[in-house]
Amino acid sequence: MILFSFFGSLMLAGIVAYLFERWGWSHNGLVPSVLITWGAVLALYFLRALFGLSFGSPGLDAIIGSVAALVLVPTEVAYRRKQKRNRR
Repeated sequence: MILFSFFGSLMLAGIVAYLFERWGWSHNGLVPSVLITWGAVLALYFLRALFGLSFGSPGLDAIIGSVAALVLVPTEVAYRRKQKRNRR
């Protein structure tokens, strides 16, 4: 059962990363956004497994961790860099 919740959390993180990129809320690119969200989900999953800290179900932890990671990573810098490249 633990593996199902772990891989389900990773799938939710990938979906959140895809939606953030598609809706234009982050400008990291799809692969970096997925890696950022997977890292956040992995950290929250380990916190849940080792110390019992969580926000609720593993799926809720995955969504909250993914959104928080994409918000905390400076996406505006990536957006400006992309705009600068397009002007040239």
